[in-house]
Amino acid sequence: MSLNNSDPVTVRFAGVEMDGIYINRSGENAIVKLSSGYNICVPTSLCSAKEQTVPAEKPRVLPIKQDPALPLLSIISTGGTIASTVDYRTGAVSSRFTAEDILRSIPELAGIARYHTLQPFQVLSENMNPAMWQELAGTIHDEILHGSEGIIITHGTDTMLYSAAAVSFMLDTPVPVVFVGAQRSADRPSSDNAMNAICSAKAAVSQMGEVVVCMHANESDTTCALHRATRVRKNHTSRRDAFQSIGRGPVGEVSYPDGTVVPAKDAVLRGTKELRLANNLEPSCGLLQYYPGMDPAVFDAFKGYKGLVIAGTGLGHVGTDCISRIAGLTASGTTIIMTSQCQAGSVCDRVYETGRDLLDAGIIEGGSMLPEVALVKLMWVLGNATRKEDIRRLIRTNLKGELEYDLWRYA
Repeated sequence: MSLNNSDPVTVRFAGVEMDGIYINRSGENAIVKLSSGYNICVPTSLCSAKEQTVPAEKPRVLPIKQDPALPLLSIISTGGTIASTVDYRTGAVSSRFTAEDILRSIPELAGIARYHTLQPFQVLSENMNPAMWQELAGTIHDEILHGSEGIIITHGTDTMLYSAAAVSFMLDTPVPVVFVGAQRSADRPSSDNAMNAICSAKAAVSQMGEVVVCMHANESDTTCALHRATRVRKNHTSRRDAFQSIGRGPVGEVSYPDGTVVPAKDAVLRGTKELRLANNLEPSCGLLQYYPGMDPAVFDAFKGYKGLVIAGTGLGHVGTDCISRIAGLTASGTTIIMTSQCQAGSVCDRVYETGRDLLDAGIIEGGSMLPEVALVKLMWVLGNATRKEDIRRLIRTNLKGELEYDLWRYA
């Protein structure tokens, strides 16, 4: 039997018949996407081709109806699983949905707001880069400037924390800016894309007034958490509640399906800040995680970099044989921030001898900053300050909730 990609097939196994789409062959087995949305791998002998039906005429796409009485939101689509469809050639999901496709596939959104949709680029999140962060921040700024009362950014989850933190540093916003993604694509029965999108829209019309990440708060379909952009991390590869606030609780919650938004006591509220864009970034920055026995020559790879973040052990340490290499980098003009691999607590290089030697080598303590956030902040600081004293002060100042307190007060 000869099967081609996307051919409809019937799989007969143990007295059960299942319909699906043939994807490709793996040895003597066939990979089939079932009508349930899941893929299976079965012997090709268990598959039989279904008669091809004449495809129905493609329906005319009607304009999306918008209620002019509702608040205006902007949906900025960048890609990711929340905006993905199945590629039946490979069986994988790929980013192909536009913002308008999302509105058509989740009709509940139409009852929350009216929308302006745009798509500055469409990538899987591993392909995001600082130039895209700058373009995204500029796009958000322009949408708010032209009357948008809230912003929703659909984004892949793998690097969403970097993008959200970058936008947070580059943009002072008087309205909610909500990053949202999905762990499971729309073709899967357990998809979280619809609930996350609906909760993000509710957050975008709420009294929130900062950059947040909106994702499932637990494995049930009851609540989405709103995480501060500079204090969130993806802690699981596939769970729907993969995103967790680190070192603090969420800055808000959205109950589902009623959509009630409850800000935390320290949440930044709508209208607290005036719109301001400062989207200069210095991309020549790196992030290095120290590990026991690491060859000090690894630091040589960062010669010529403007900035480097080290994720050190415990209170912010590396092996003593690395300290001279670090001193060489700082002496040549590289700004180095020391952070910790620990999930909670603060760097303090004044306790042990190694830490004091690192301070003498020129590192700047990163306090409680997450390493990923410290990287983005360093790019922003170096893009907006030139004097060493200003760079050091800004790094040690709590700008967007990334630190527990201003470190320079305790230096």
